[in-house]
Amino acid sequence: MDSEQTANATATGATTGTTGVHPILGCAVEVAAALGRVAEVAPIFMSPADKKAALIALGRHEARLAELRLRVLAAAETDKIGEATGASSTAAYVASATRQTRESAAADVRFAASLDTEFDATRRALAAGVVNVAQAKVIVAAIGQITDRVGPADRRRAEAHLIEQAQGFDATELRRLGKRLFEVLDPDAADEQEGKDLEREERRARRQAMLSMRSNGDGTHSGVFKLPDLHAAILKKALQGLTAPRRLGAGRFDADGKKLPYRSLLGHGFMELLEKLPTDTLPTAGGTNASIVVTMDLAALLSGIGAATLDDGTRISAAEARRLACEARIIPMVLGGDSQPLDVGLGRRLFSSYQRVALAQRDGGCTAEDCDRPPGWCEAHHDLPWSEGGPTDLANGRLYCEHHHGLAHDDAYIKTRLPNGAVRFRRRQ
Repeated sequence: MDSEQTANATATGATTGTTGVHPILGCAVEVAAALGRVAEVAPIFMSPADKKAALIALGRHEARLAELRLRVLAAAETDKIGEATGASSTAAYVASATRQTRESAAADVRFAASLDTEFDATRRALAAGVVNVAQAKVIVAAIGQITDRVGPADRRRAEAHLIEQAQGFDATELRRLGKRLFEVLDPDAADEQEGKDLEREERRARRQAMLSMRSNGDGTHSGVFKLPDLHAAILKKALQGLTAPRRLGAGRFDADGKKLPYRSLLGHGFMELLEKLPTDTLPTAGGTNASIVVTMDLAALLSGIGAATLDDGTRISAAEARRLACEARIIPMVLGGDSQPLDVGLGRRLFSSYQRVALAQRDGGCTAEDCDRPPGWCEAHHDLPWSEGGPTDLANGRLYCEHHHGLAHDDAYIKTRLPNGAVRFRRRQ
């Protein structure tokens, strides 16, 4: 008989009154029976007062049941219950038996061990339904941050303080309070200590900052990011301003009149924020600023029918391009019948920003043979040097990356212009 059959048989014994059943397993059977009795009961017929009372009571019982499970889990880890079936760990066994992910099961084992060995006060508060699981995790994490700087007595004081604060604050607010524990333990040194903690946290946050995006292939991108609290607050404040109900008005609703979810509103605000970025104040790349260039035929611009191309190759509708040209910080590159941009050379040595835009649109990056450097990594070059009378215009200009621009001015290399417009470099023998 395997472990699951043993558990089922034991549970059956508990229901039939057989002696020798452990009280915790008997409790699990009773809970199952109680839940079975209300599985098909519709709460819609409860009075509002009963619904309120039930939600509060069930929340408290959920915390108590979670503590009981964690208590058993800590004991299971002590007994290494997975060894009998060849599982690599208690977490691996639990993950397989309960269809949890290995990561979440391992996190539960660690949390259970902390409650069992170091945070008995928090465990008892959870068992009493005084705190919930999210709050208990915050308490454990907050105390863990100061353990190496305070003694056991102060650690117990801090834990008791957070348990008390949990009566009036949710896990998010409790986490903020947990960062200010020294105000309770040592008020005189609290500001100095908080400053040191914040500096250390900010340095770590900057090191961990990241953003990753990927194309979904359906006209959208998905991504993840990690930002320091400061920059997350800046972004959140900007999006809240752009999505304020008074500002959006009817924009808060979809075509069917349903209110858009909050995260959808934030997504729309993020799009608007990006479209209105003050690109003229951003650093330049290869001589041009961070403005997006939209290239389209004049006929498509006038009719709104067809497609346009961004300078990174992304295709958008002509209608969207017309909107961007009117409202956003976008540079429209309108092509005539010969599909060539307007030459805006001004008889000067340096190429203007608009000429750089035109070069980027035409060349698409470095024009050296087999070079894949994008326009933003390139520099503008005169085929016939300006010092020898070469004009600063598109016909005499091309893009080279820094490396190939250096070779272009190096007499040790022979430059051959190929039929496709690229340039081949070969060292002289």
